[in-house]
Amino acid sequence: MKVLFAGGGTAGHINPALAIAGYLREKQPNAEILFIGNRGGMEEKLVPKAGFNMKTIVISGFQRKMTPKAVVHNVKTVVRVLTSSHQAKAIIKAFQPDLCVGTGGYVSGPVIRTAMKMGIPAIIHEQNAYPGVTNKMLSGGAARVMLAVSDAQKHLNPNARCVLTGNPIRPDILRQDRESARRQLGVDGRPLILSFGGSLGARKVNEAVADLLTHTIPTGQFQHIHGYGQYSRWMPDLLREKGIDPDKTPQLDLREYIHDMPVCLAAADLVISRAGAMTLSEIQATGKASILIPSPNVAENHQYHNAMALVNRGAAEIVEEKDLTGDVLWEKVQKIFAQPGGAAQLGEKAAAMAIRNANERIYDVMMDVLAEKKAGKKA
Repeated sequence: MKVLFAGGGTAGHINPALAIAGYLREKQPNAEILFIGNRGGMEEKLVPKAGFNMKTIVISGFQRKMTPKAVVHNVKTVVRVLTSSHQAKAIIKAFQPDLCVGTGGYVSGPVIRTAMKMGIPAIIHEQNAYPGVTNKMLSGGAARVMLAVSDAQKHLNPNARCVLTGNPIRPDILRQDRESARRQLGVDGRPLILSFGGSLGARKVNEAVADLLTHTIPTGQFQHIHGYGQYSRWMPDLLREKGIDPDKTPQLDLREYIHDMPVCLAAADLVISRAGAMTLSEIQATGKASILIPSPNVAENHQYHNAMALVNRGAAEIVEEKDLTGDVLWEKVQKIFAQPGGAAQLGEKAAAMAIRNANERIYDVMMDVLAEKKAGKKA
């Protein structure tokens, strides 16, 4: 069995592909797996690190601005669209996959489109509530469109064969136990807030959380773990300016990066974060209350749609970045904890949206498509 994966550009496209490929390797150790990524993309590091073979093509997206620099970029993109399809065809012809899986990003377009033209069944996986441009274009011809959120279907080709699978969840997220996680972290019975803005750090999120801490720390009511990210190493000094010394505040655990996310997530009572697809899937899988701050700097504003999928079901609170301040966060926190069980109720509704067996569902879809292919050949 040979399976070709295409996806890249951001961790949100790469990690689902790696999770699917990893589960496939567990189920079928002899399966041959190959990734196609974009040359220079972060997938060039992540895919080989995960132990998979990889080939690259050169592709880029269009810029909507009409500046001279953008025009030059778009001309190059037109050329790359043509050449990348030829590059993809050569790789596919050499590998001869039984099945192709696309998880989004620019690189997924030419690879999956070429595979379809060559008669190879292709499956796409959409992680977000609002699909990306690539998956929208591919959805009509795909053998299956696997959805993380049912809301995405209305934005796709009406002929798309959609299946709700969820996003693949890391096994270590599902294995953690709340009480043992809290013991491991050394936290007591007070509510624990976990906040982060991503591995690089989000300035506005960090500034708002710093202001939030000026409200929560004096009350002594909460414990707090915050990851400020690589580009926000100024945050400890900002807190000191606001009268909070992280080194002398036991209930505050301030970190550049949260390396033990499964443990911290299991222990938390409330999560404050961006609304990336994989983060939300983990929040749902662990049944956590959350205050979501969608990034406005992503394609199709998809984080807002991701967040609203929870908000509309009473499973989360939302603060758009244009409205984000420490005072607004404090009001949301107070609202959630104002009544006993308030956080638990949000968490229960989030858990009701969770698909904890996404890996199995995705694998079953792949096997169904392969069975259809074999049945078609016999017929």
